[in-house]
Amino acid sequence: MDTPDDENIPPGIGPHEGKELELMLAGEKPVAMFSDVIPPSFELPEQDFAPYVADGKLIMRDIVVTASQTGSHDMRFLFYALPEEQWRIERLIEIHRAIHQHDEPSTHELETEIGQLLGYKDQDIQIFLDRSLKSSSG
Repeated sequence: MDTPDDENIPPGIGPHEGKELELMLAGEKPVAMFSDVIPPSFELPEQDFAPYVADGKLIMRDIVVTASQTGSHDMRFLFYALPEEQWRIERLIEIHRAIHQHDEPSTHELETEIGQLLGYKDQDIQIFLDRSLKSSSG
């Protein structure tokens, strides 16, 4: 569903969104990550991925990261990877636990690494970073 903000999103922001499974099955995306607060605010695409996990074409990891601050929500992260790319899930889990559970700040370098782990092109990562910096400073 489009929101009014969708038309303000520049090309390169979320180019894999809604196409993760298709890209993974084509071998064009090594890992997909979905997250939501607990209790959930929307449904994650588990049913879409389930047959491919059952067939061994994809690996799944489902984790909950406990919020470090009172009043913050715990987060659920759902990861899917091509079997040979499972190492990417492990690194993404490390990063998100550091940020959400141990209050380590997210940095330009970490956001770049997350984008690379998820298989985004460098130019798409830069567009995301530019937009993030712009919205956090303004």
